[in-house]
Amino acid sequence: MKDAFGAPQSLLVLGGTSGIGLATARRLIARRARTVWLAGRPSPALDAAAASLRALRPDGLSSDGVDVRTVAFDALNPASHEEALGKVFAEGDVDLALLAFGAAGDQEHDEADPLAAVRVAQTNYTGALSASLVCAGAMQAQGHGALVVLSSVAGERARRADFIYGSSKAGLDTFTQGLSDAMDGTGVQVMTVRPGTVTPRHDTAGRLTATVEEVAGAIELGLRRRSATVYVPARLRFVMAALRHLPGPVYRAVQDATVPE
Repeated sequence: MKDAFGAPQSLLVLGGTSGIGLATARRLIARRARTVWLAGRPSPALDAAAASLRALRPDGLSSDGVDVRTVAFDALNPASHEEALGKVFAEGDVDLALLAFGAAGDQEHDEADPLAAVRVAQTNYTGALSASLVCAGAMQAQGHGALVVLSSVAGERARRADFIYGSSKAGLDTFTQGLSDAMDGTGVQVMTVRPGTVTPRHDTAGRLTATVEEVAGAIELGLRRRSATVYVPARLRFVMAALRHLPGPVYRAVQDATVPE
């Protein structure tokens, strides 16, 4: 259950090696989250991510630190999702599930290889849809919880440079909005996060970019505010509102210089 200040005490990160997922976990551990599950394909990278979180010693917790566990999860195998994620929820309530996995793909390559394009779509949409429904259903059964889904501003309007990836995020956006409506009144919050380009460090040139830490901070703030949709950086909300309504020829002329990936 959440603590007296509304901070999640248990967290499930789907995409256990995700930079954004781990940054969010670190922030919540600093606020005394006690249990973290990292879900992903078994690998040395997943084990290292878990070890890095176990090494944290936030004030107020015992010397044993944070209980960090891993669970095998494959976005491309939806048939396994109910069993894999069911193991997590069977161990106790999950306050927050963060869906942080995804595939960016390679637009030029994927246009020439339809099966590669399908893999991007299956990861970003089909896999995310399946995992989200499993988590939302389990949270509804426990009577509380928050599901945070990482989408992208690329899903708001197709662009030549990444329309395969963008189309998968557009589908995910529509699904998540509908799931949010479906969960209304159940005690389950569903929040969509739409970052622009995510970079290793802050872009001082003023482009519409964000670091993983900035996205994690926006997620934490959005949870406290019970936001339905979060843009990172926040000004992207207004930029995308304008770009959505540009005539096609004008949009094509400006998109590469304006729209973040």
